[in-house]
Amino acid sequence: MHRVLVLGAGKIGSLITCLLADSGEYDVHLVERSEEASGRLRKTSDSAPYLKNLTFTSMDATNEQLVSNYIKKTKPEAIISALPYYCNPMIAKLARDNETHYLDLTEDVNVTNQVKALSKNAKTAFVPQCGLAPGFISIVANDLMQQFDSLDTVKMRVGALPVNPSNVLKYSLTWSTDGLINEYGNPCQAIEHGEAVVTQPLEGYETITLDGLLYEAFNTSGGLGSLANTYVGKIHRMNYKTLRYPGHCGKIQLLMNELRLNENRGILKQILENAIPKTTQDVVLIYVSVSGMRNGQLYEKNFVQKIYPQEIAGILWSAIQITTAAGICGVLDLVLENPKAHQGFVTQESFQLQDFLTNRFGQYYSTGRT
Repeated sequence: MHRVLVLGAGKIGSLITCLLADSGEYDVHLVERSEEASGRLRKTSDSAPYLKNLTFTSMDATNEQLVSNYIKKTKPEAIISALPYYCNPMIAKLARDNETHYLDLTEDVNVTNQVKALSKNAKTAFVPQCGLAPGFISIVANDLMQQFDSLDTVKMRVGALPVNPSNVLKYSLTWSTDGLINEYGNPCQAIEHGEAVVTQPLEGYETITLDGLLYEAFNTSGGLGSLANTYVGKIHRMNYKTLRYPGHCGKIQLLMNELRLNENRGILKQILENAIPKTTQDVVLIYVSVSGMRNGQLYEKNFVQKIYPQEIAGILWSAIQITTAAGICGVLDLVLENPKAHQGFVTQESFQLQDFLTNRFGQYYSTGRT
């Protein structure tokens, strides 16, 4: 049985814990400051035998000394950070010091660069950017790109949306507000004419129709993961954009740019959390398009998928929770199956799509594929 430390029992950390414990092959230690946040899982574990291998510890997971002491006491094989992105460099440092595998969910480019620096010469795996986007989207795009003789354009589009939007933004807070603001406000990576470029968030507007429904897409930060570095000079164009219902982008531009709330993200976070409802009735849209030359002809191949909420271990989880948690759990499984093959900084695109989709956690992505 693998011993794993999960830090944070928020929207994603709670499902990560549930999936790992549900498998019956993980001894899960969950650290969370709030007793209330872990209450749902504790209640579930009282009635579900396969969740008995959970150890809950109420502790401030952002306190370096406390976490360090806990790692030394429990000696986990892997640490999963489900904390806010700005906590991850400290957790990665502790993982390096204690020679344990490290995984996180960050979309923040600067944080990922810090993790990469900490992973130098490590004998264990450092795998940031797990989850959906970045994460699974990079695995898909890389798989499609391997099927071409030469590459021209890669388009990566992902959206986590309410099924029945009822507010003027046509959106619900389905995950971290800090992460959402980060994506909307930070510079974006892309490849143009074979060269790495920086583009502005909320720009690059376009529309796309999937299954007869119209969506808008625009630049957001972080979703490209490490693909820009992997494929620079090997492809003409590559970019990542977020999918939303039409009208959302213009209203966010008003808030962040014209009202200049990107310069005061604390106030913006308060506004969004007070005004936008949360929901578990969401849908995750995944769209990847790759074009290039194959057998002397210009060819295009797509991956399109919709994922909806599901009940796991007696609890209803949203689509964004499922895709994010299944993404990091699937990668964790693959790392622990062959740890010697995963040392130092490990990119998402180093994992094979078929291996991921046949994994017990990756199989959650198989639902709804078209």
